[in-house]
Amino acid sequence: MTTMTRRLVRLLAAAALAFATILPSVASTAAATDKVLRVGTAADLDSMNPWNTALSIGFEVFTLNYDMLVGFGQDLQPVPGFAESWSHKQEADGTFTWTFKIRDGMKWSDGKPATAEDARWTFQFALDGIASQGYVGAGYIDPDLTNAGVTSVAAPDATTLVIHNTDPSDRILQMYIPILPKHIWEHQTIASVNTFGNDAPVVGSGPYQAVEWQTGQFVRFKRNPYYWGKQGAEDQVVIQTFKSPDTMVQALKSGELDYAIGVNAAQFKDLKTQPNIAVVNGVTNGWTMLNFNCYNKDIPGGGASTKALRDPKFRDALGYAIDKPLLIDRVLGGYGVPGTTQVPPFQSKWHVEPDTLRTFDIELAKQKLTDAGYPLDGSGQRLDKEGKPISLRLYLPTDSPTYPKMAEFIKGWFGELGIKVSTSVYDSGTLLDLELPPTAAAPKHTANWDMIIWAWTGYADPNPLLQIFTTGFIGSTSDSLYSNPTYDSLYVKQAAAKSDAERHTIMAQMQNIFYNDAPYHILSYDDTLVAYRTDKFSGWTNQPANGTPLFGYGSFGYPLLQEATAAASPAPAGSTAPGSSAGPGASPTPGGSSSASGSALPILGVVAIVGVVIGGVIVLRGRRRSDDEDD
Repeated sequence: MTTMTRRLVRLLAAAALAFATILPSVASTAAATDKVLRVGTAADLDSMNPWNTALSIGFEVFTLNYDMLVGFGQDLQPVPGFAESWSHKQEADGTFTWTFKIRDGMKWSDGKPATAEDARWTFQFALDGIASQGYVGAGYIDPDLTNAGVTSVAAPDATTLVIHNTDPSDRILQMYIPILPKHIWEHQTIASVNTFGNDAPVVGSGPYQAVEWQTGQFVRFKRNPYYWGKQGAEDQVVIQTFKSPDTMVQALKSGELDYAIGVNAAQFKDLKTQPNIAVVNGVTNGWTMLNFNCYNKDIPGGGASTKALRDPKFRDALGYAIDKPLLIDRVLGGYGVPGTTQVPPFQSKWHVEPDTLRTFDIELAKQKLTDAGYPLDGSGQRLDKEGKPISLRLYLPTDSPTYPKMAEFIKGWFGELGIKVSTSVYDSGTLLDLELPPTAAAPKHTANWDMIIWAWTGYADPNPLLQIFTTGFIGSTSDSLYSNPTYDSLYVKQAAAKSDAERHTIMAQMQNIFYNDAPYHILSYDDTLVAYRTDKFSGWTNQPANGTPLFGYGSFGYPLLQEATAAASPAPAGSTAPGSSAGPGASPTPGGSSSASGSALPILGVVAIVGVVIGGVIVLRGRRRSDDEDD
């Protein structure tokens, strides 16, 4: 999210300097005749290696570089990707066999054959990593295989991939795992992949290949001459990082930029009035949250500053001291709704409101803290059960100026409870490391923090956002270090449910457990605000109808762009205003069968997602939402 930034006279000078020092450095690398699509974001790429990226910009990058086995259409229905068609059958033992037809003659961007063996190698590499250490790289994409119940994979010939699995759903068609070229990656091990940079130029099968990356500035892509699918009008794509939201917006207004994701509310309203610019308010399948360090073991030299954070009653009481509607109004400019559970209402098929909702009531919060054994001392400071004053550390990532503004409100509210809050800001990579507890693989981690404000983006299926809170993910993607055996068992049961109704019932229990135990207070289901120019490219298409054109599922929107004609293209369907009803009730439900094979099972829980985490879905772990997807 981005806050409303001050519009000062010196902004124009700063913007001019930015254009002089950044934009020409990118432009100089493009041929004079090339049509370049320039995409602006506040996020900075964390890794070119798909196994190691944790942020949505990384997902956007790897889906330009690589195909997934099966792609996603406008309504998130399965469409041809690395595989052009597929079929399945149920075996006598109740397991399933899926056969994927890999298109004949497909090539990698370096001209070498792209075959079923590449897909087999990719999935086997992930299966081996899961078997040996439980995850691969950062652990954000490999869980797709286990969630889809994949047990084995084979490539009997160059155009046939056979996957055996135990899952009755079609989550196998939603795996958000890029198919990698074996001849580039085959020398990597489960250990070495952690440090493999996959430096540009990248070899892939996607529509555009990364040829240059300058950290903190931009990633530049060129058209893949061997891409099998539809070609967009753009010869090159540049995803550029802007440290100043105002500078990004000025670049869009001047025509130096074609697309901006993550504009703030004030900018969004201003851009509505600008010529040759369209705006889209995309509904987010994700959230912004305040999370707590719930780790229940002592860590020498680390861990939370007070054991009170291990107590669900303590965390629950703090929730009554958070005015979520005020945060949405004052910080998000009205572009969002109050958060409750880990399944966003955007996934209307699965979202269940908690049985007992908290309301903003400082006095009730005080009483609940006292009743739970956390009294005030004579000076008005809240004490933990060891008699120590409670003073909480709140950490924030640098990629959003909105988080500090939320933090100031929370600091004031908790102060009224007698709890002091101090804030610190870290870059995303550092903060990801700080979150982690010690493990056998990384014994030096100390989880030395109390609270964090950050965000997640989900996927088509709820599993990624549900599994963040399972005990098994402590040490990888769990950022609350929360553990509840009942929740764990319900997660397994819902994933194996034989019907939607059964799964919904189990998921409702999980959402209530999550809400009552309060490892998070989900502050908001906030919208994604984007703007783009209509005088250079047309064909902008939201994915889905109430999402956004780019930063969605896969590379969907890029090949659809055309050169603009004299008539500016209209805003895509789904552009909405603050407080509108687009979202849960408006999200389309994709069809249940693939246009490629016609034999797919009904999609369980495939619902529309905002274009991000975007970015940001697909049955895999949720991806960290960076500033480009907020507000």
